[in-house]
Amino acid sequence: MNTETSQKLFEEARHLMPGGVNSPVRAFKSVGGNPVFMKSASGAWLTDVDGNRYLDLINSWGPMLLGHARPEVVQAVQEAAIHSFSFGTPTSAEVEMANLIIALVPGVEMVRMVNSGTEATLSAIRVARGFTGKEKIIKFEGCYHGHGDSFLIAAGSGAMTFGVPDSQGVTNAVAKDTLTAPYNDLETVKQLLVNNPDQVAAIILEPVVGNMGLVNPEPGFLQGLRDLCDEYGVVLIFDEVMTGFRLSAAGAQGLFGVRPDLSTFGKVIGGGLPVGAYGGRREIMEKVSPSGPVYQAGTLSGNPVAMAAGITMLKLIQADPELYTRLEQKSSSIEIGISEIFSEKGLPVCVNRCGSMFTVFFCEGPVRNYTEAKKADTIRFAQYFQALLSRGVYPAPSQFEAMFISDAVGEKEIAFLLEAVRGVVKDM
Repeated sequence: MNTETSQKLFEEARHLMPGGVNSPVRAFKSVGGNPVFMKSASGAWLTDVDGNRYLDLINSWGPMLLGHARPEVVQAVQEAAIHSFSFGTPTSAEVEMANLIIALVPGVEMVRMVNSGTEATLSAIRVARGFTGKEKIIKFEGCYHGHGDSFLIAAGSGAMTFGVPDSQGVTNAVAKDTLTAPYNDLETVKQLLVNNPDQVAAIILEPVVGNMGLVNPEPGFLQGLRDLCDEYGVVLIFDEVMTGFRLSAAGAQGLFGVRPDLSTFGKVIGGGLPVGAYGGRREIMEKVSPSGPVYQAGTLSGNPVAMAAGITMLKLIQADPELYTRLEQKSSSIEIGISEIFSEKGLPVCVNRCGSMFTVFFCEGPVRNYTEAKKADTIRFAQYFQALLSRGVYPAPSQFEAMFISDAVGEKEIAFLLEAVRGVVKDM
């Protein structure tokens, strides 16, 4: 496979941007080699600057639920752009988007549009602190909520201790207000609440984790968190930037039947354009300026072009009651097929999946938390990644990132993927 143009672009980019990229996972650092630069995409397929085609298993990290360049979304963006890209004033599209989100997600009574998932999670934490008058938060090891200082915290010597900064530039003062617990561990969460009486404002988590690889909540875990938050007066925040409108029309909270106090969104509601949102209970959201004292603002929030893309995506979801059934069937076929191929070879892998999100962990399962995820063989995963890439499949370039299936994937694409996996495993 010729990637000469990609290589030249990367060499130039390295002198212009840190690591040659604008998002670290794109650098291929964990899987070796240099990143591939894309030129276009349609349906389930990517095309790079050298003309190579790849079956896309990341779909821009989730938003391309219906596939790339969906004609209705493209048309909506074109029509909106004609009227200007931004006004700095309210538009009717913002009202329409808010109505759609509130109609689809039972846990959202009011919503505020922002420009990214990180902005949404930062804002949700600030609102929770303003609403409760408390300062500390609980997050889970391996859950990623954007690059805000409060979220770049790992566990210290144990899950019961205060966090320590996991990135230079994050102060110890910020770290001390962030408590961490293992995912799927209710007992540790309870102990943190007991040990920090009337100090915890919020618990934030990915209800289905996509950022340590795909990890599902154990039965009762999400409801257990809901119960603890009710008992201790804590705001429960579901980070549904990845899972929102992807796992169901109501996100993970709809799939598992647990309603958070606040939710954050992104990805799908922008149709691929930069958009985020946070919303939830009316009494909490009314604390946000200009209605209340919790300040948050953004010049480009509710951007009309992004709103047009997102509105069209959500309407297409609304109009297709069989969408998630199809995605489940396609994704299940892929999960079963990959598992069988590795099993026939006698190679230990654990395939975790929820709806159209999945991860192949190169270790024996189960994988239920960050500690278990870290047992995966990252060297073997890197070999697997490069071998798939050379066969025209573009998987997530990290063992600890989820992969995504779009509705544009059909029987031919599934057969192509499984044949590529079979060829890779045969040579391992």
